[in-house]
Amino acid sequence: MPSARAAPAAPATVEVRVELKPGVMDAEAESIEKSLALLGIPHLARVRTARVYVLEFAGIDLARARALANDAVDRLLANPVIHRVSMALPDR
Repeated sequence: MPSARAAPAAPATVEVRVELKPGVMDAEAESIEKSLALLGIPHLARVRTARVYVLEFAGIDLARARALANDAVDRLLANPVIHRVSMALPDR
């Protein structure tokens, strides 16, 4: 009789959004804003940029994944002086 193997667990996913704090110059956003105006895109009040990191962890629960994501933010992904960070646990 063949042995039943358990299906691998879905990865624990954490989305990390990193954006500049208000007052910090965002040259990329300024360039995009000017370009959109030149293209005739109307009613644009403001452009902001952000990076989204999707971290997928294998073999751990969501609480541990979130703790590891916090560690990644603190150690590499963001500078607390200029960045604000938000995290989300996306729907599976």
